[in-house]
Amino acid sequence: MSNTVMSSLWKRATATGQGGLLSGLDPSAFTTTDPLRLWIIQMGIILTMAQLLSLGLGKIKQPKVIAEVLGGILLGQLISPILLTAAHPFVGPTAMGRIPGFTQHIFPAQSLPYLSLVANIGLCLFLFIVGLEIDGSIIKRNVRSSLFIALSAMALSFALGSAISFPLYHNFIPSSVKFTYFMLFTGVSFSITAFPVLCRILTALQLLDTTVGVVVLSAGVCNDVVGWSLLALAVALVNATSGLTALWILLTCVAFTAFLMWPVRIALLWFARFTGSTENGPTMFFMTVTILIFWACSFFTDIVGVNAIFGAFLAGLIVPREGGLAIALTEKLEDMVSIIFLPLYFTLSGLNTNLGLLNNGITWGFTIAIICLDFAGKFTACTITARISGMSWRESSTVGSLMSCKGLVELIVLNIGLAAGILTSRVFSMFVFEALILTFMTTPLVSMLYPPERRTRAGVGGISRASTGDPHEDKSDHKSPMTENQPWRSRFTIVLDKFDHMSGMLVATQLVCPPSIESPSATGHRSTVSTRASDKIKMPEVSVNALRLIELSDRTSDVMKSSAADTLIHTDPLLSVFRTFGELNDIPVSLSLSIIPYDDMPGTVADHAKRYGSQLLLLPWLSPSSNFGNTNEDLQGPKPELNPFEALFGGSKHTGKSAAVIHSQFVRRVFAESKTDVALFIDPAGTGTGSARHIFCPFFGGPDDRLALEFVVQLCANPRMSATVVRMTKSSAESAAVERPSLAHLEEKASIDMPDLGYQMPVPSNTVFPDTFYGQANTEMRFQSETANNILWARYANSQQSEDTPASLSAALSRIKFSEYSSPLPLHSAIQLASAHKPVLVVVGRSRRLAVEDHTAELRQIFEERGSVGQDVIRKTIGDPATAVVASGCATAVVVLQASNVDID
Repeated sequence: MSNTVMSSLWKRATATGQGGLLSGLDPSAFTTTDPLRLWIIQMGIILTMAQLLSLGLGKIKQPKVIAEVLGGILLGQLISPILLTAAHPFVGPTAMGRIPGFTQHIFPAQSLPYLSLVANIGLCLFLFIVGLEIDGSIIKRNVRSSLFIALSAMALSFALGSAISFPLYHNFIPSSVKFTYFMLFTGVSFSITAFPVLCRILTALQLLDTTVGVVVLSAGVCNDVVGWSLLALAVALVNATSGLTALWILLTCVAFTAFLMWPVRIALLWFARFTGSTENGPTMFFMTVTILIFWACSFFTDIVGVNAIFGAFLAGLIVPREGGLAIALTEKLEDMVSIIFLPLYFTLSGLNTNLGLLNNGITWGFTIAIICLDFAGKFTACTITARISGMSWRESSTVGSLMSCKGLVELIVLNIGLAAGILTSRVFSMFVFEALILTFMTTPLVSMLYPPERRTRAGVGGISRASTGDPHEDKSDHKSPMTENQPWRSRFTIVLDKFDHMSGMLVATQLVCPPSIESPSATGHRSTVSTRASDKIKMPEVSVNALRLIELSDRTSDVMKSSAADTLIHTDPLLSVFRTFGELNDIPVSLSLSIIPYDDMPGTVADHAKRYGSQLLLLPWLSPSSNFGNTNEDLQGPKPELNPFEALFGGSKHTGKSAAVIHSQFVRRVFAESKTDVALFIDPAGTGTGSARHIFCPFFGGPDDRLALEFVVQLCANPRMSATVVRMTKSSAESAAVERPSLAHLEEKASIDMPDLGYQMPVPSNTVFPDTFYGQANTEMRFQSETANNILWARYANSQQSEDTPASLSAALSRIKFSEYSSPLPLHSAIQLASAHKPVLVVVGRSRRLAVEDHTAELRQIFEERGSVGQDVIRKTIGDPATAVVASGCATAVVVLQASNVDID
């Protein structure tokens, strides 16, 4: 007996050996006891196909759903030959399906149920996220126009779908299918709008902050809710065995929905507050309960005769929106759903899509008719109703084009109809083709009808908000006048994007807005700063606008943030800190929030500063000091900033780059696009410069250095600040006398080494991060710039003894020590002079145009002396003098200024 048992155990052990590939087993062989290996291979192929297609279609701003559907259809055509029957003998394998053994080894018929199970799990999760995405506050903003547009479009589309269902039914649908069921599914398919895809198209086209974008979002939410309700009705009717059963199913669903929307929703909100999820994000306990509710809702709607996806959708609707809880919950789920589950579902949809069935004239005739009628219904109804609501014809037609978008939602409707036996494979393929065409044409049609120059920003809604004032109001003419005797700047825009920059930007704001010794004026705006009782410096009213930048990606959670910007501006931690800082320091602060794609941030910053009427734009920068000595780049010439694959496939600018380099590219684009004076605040220590009370400014000449000198004078209006300003000139090694470079020398240097002088020709089209472009300098421009240098220097350096100098300016100049210094190595000398004051704030011009000296060789020498190599991108960003200061580590902080590109003086 014992021997028998041992023999049995031995046989079982040898039968279940796990030698795998090393034992000569085929890794793609399918077994029901271990389906994971083949599933991994299938998923790899599906994800690769979807990603490759999305890279190409993304170049023309097509939503990712197009690539996923096309990839699913293509792979479906690869798999479909194994499922063909004699009913369609004319259909054969296409594409890789012709590869011998591909279908049998990679997608055998026995493995498809496992793919289907995972795909349906993913579909339920996706509908849960769609429910999370729907926010009732969006509808409330434009409740009348959005409901009017959505319901009228659905009514006309449903009518047209019902009309064409009659000839479709008699030509393609067997008589065993009830006509009323087919008509209902056709009408729902026509009336549906793909809200998730619509959000991503609005994001890609930067329409979320326009009037059209706000109206379409509101109408899309209404359409989505009504459309899912109609689909639930259709499924209930199809699954019911009689009319009475259908009525019971509908009543049960209505009662279950009411139960979720009131008792369960209130209880879930209380539970979220009890666990602290509304304040600190969803806790593990809250996540567990929410997922259990989600699956319970899916289970209930499935067993009563309605598809499980409707329960998942309802579960998403009841999750509390308070404190951004729905957004945080979406962030935890969306990547796995969008990367794995949805492409898998699209592949199974492609399995049911057989484009080979569109093989005769009558089929193509009906397909074209379906496309035309579906588009005409949505476009006509939405355009007319939007026009009646007060929008222009251009905006109304854009609304109609966007609302005709189909995408994933229609595919879900079609798959349900196919699974229920209402649709045949031929009709299913016709409607899938129609959904692809309408979704594909949405982006180019909207781009043509509503170009950027014709867009109007939304007065209410959108992605940009301000807590005080209207950020969309053009305040470019509101600048306070600046005169030669009082060059004070009073309107500032502060850019906030990361907590790493926060300490530096608070210090920078305090520098440009020094604390008032006297009591503030009645209006709450700072008007005077007193040095002593008998000498008051008249200061203009200070106004600071903090612009918070949040990157908008194609993630659902980011789109949800954009629609909830009104709430985010009051809850965002960076803005909350800055608001409190302004209140504590008696600085009038207005707040703005922009949720935009990364590539559009520089242009948004420049446009915002112009609209706000800013006189100075303050930018933060991550510490670049850690990048010196950790790179293989040198100063021999420009290096490519993107590899060929990134340029070809649109790779992310974040790939393979340090945070400092990424941010420097953003700063360079702001420098290039801004029409406002820009100050870049560099905090190498990363802790702010609250202890730095002395300023050092090396004055080399040029518009940027003149701005830097004026900025130093303004900072010294604060009685706590003092400054040393040194006019640096380069002399020969044999002579210590001050020598001005001749105009002939400047012209020769401009013709030989224009990039180092900052005179750049137009940027080639293949340059990813263009530098600031200045017109080519000539002798007259150089003479004017040199004259302006001398005049400004004489005005400030000699005005302390002048009786004509106003008391306000004289008080500031009394804290500044002016001197001139000539050296064969001016950068070394500037570093040595700055090191004499610890701690010190260095203020320097960017000097990328009309530069007097070429510092390339000396800057290279500084790096060699310190055993480090400088990054070319950093040098291009902040200029040679600032790069030398940062590399030397002699400054507590550095402020780099670039004068407005409007005038050279």
